[in-house]
Amino acid sequence: MSISPFPLALSLGDPAGVGPELIAEAWARRAELRLPPFLVVGARAVLVEAARSRAITLAVTPISHPGEAVAAFADALPVLELDAMVYAPGRPDARGARLSLAALETATDLARAGEVGGLVTAPVAKAALAAVGFDHPGQTEFLAARCGLPTEAAVMMLAGPNVRTVPLTIHCAISAVPTMLSEELIVLRARITAQALARDFGIARPRLAVCGLNPHAGENGAFGDEEARIIAPAIARLRLEGIEATGPHAADALFAPHKRASFDAALCMYHDQALIPVKALDFDQGVNTTLGLPIVRTSPDHGTAFDIAGQGVADAGAIIAAIRLAGEIATRRAVA
Repeated sequence: MSISPFPLALSLGDPAGVGPELIAEAWARRAELRLPPFLVVGARAVLVEAARSRAITLAVTPISHPGEAVAAFADALPVLELDAMVYAPGRPDARGARLSLAALETATDLARAGEVGGLVTAPVAKAALAAVGFDHPGQTEFLAARCGLPTEAAVMMLAGPNVRTVPLTIHCAISAVPTMLSEELIVLRARITAQALARDFGIARPRLAVCGLNPHAGENGAFGDEEARIIAPAIARLRLEGIEATGPHAADALFAPHKRASFDAALCMYHDQALIPVKALDFDQGVNTTLGLPIVRTSPDHGTAFDIAGQGVADAGAIIAAIRLAGEIATRRAVA
């Protein structure tokens, strides 16, 4: 596959977390891993010092426009600087939260303007962002709003080498899940998932496995009626539309090795039902990608890990996988 002519934009994430050091390692291993060119929106000094914590000598070059990044990438990490702050791993503060928000906004707008091929977001601290005025439950909801879409149209998919999952409800109390589920929500997000698997992942006829909400997928109504009342009718509608959807499946058995080969993505009813299998099977290679957007967006499927930031022990596998996947999707879209 040829490479998209545009670089990817990486938002720095919280500068006190593991994001900066993992970005530095990804750049240091760019040739070995054949990563697509990327730039970072953030702070040069933070990246240089974060690299030093991993015994990496990082060459950095300031840029004023994404168009400068591709030529510079082989020799130095291109950085669009927003703040010249000092690196303080494990010590999040308001200035760092404001920088992470500004980096997210700037990188998103570069992607929306078509100046970069896609967006990779490093981990942020939601509570710290909320304290500086961020009023979204997470980056997925922010991206939907920034792209002018309703929240329901931005679909979170967790993708790893062994499994892909989609949580139909995300950042909410488990007690609220049954009230938030609807036939329309399942159908909408399943359509978006099937379309993205075909367009962005090259799967000609995607197979969707839809989980039940209750234990044993409701056990024929013994443990709840959501399967019969909401989930099964949604699956029937999807099949009438030509989407290969099956279920409702008992979630406790669906992710067994002999079952995973039967579907391309599992639609899960709530956050942990989707994230537990990905983190159990693909923790260091799991990627959060947002489907349904006009832009490409991926992110490593882990948090800021303030407790180990700056110690050189965080695994860079997930951010490397996120960069690689964003490049692959950007390329598919560019040649489509």
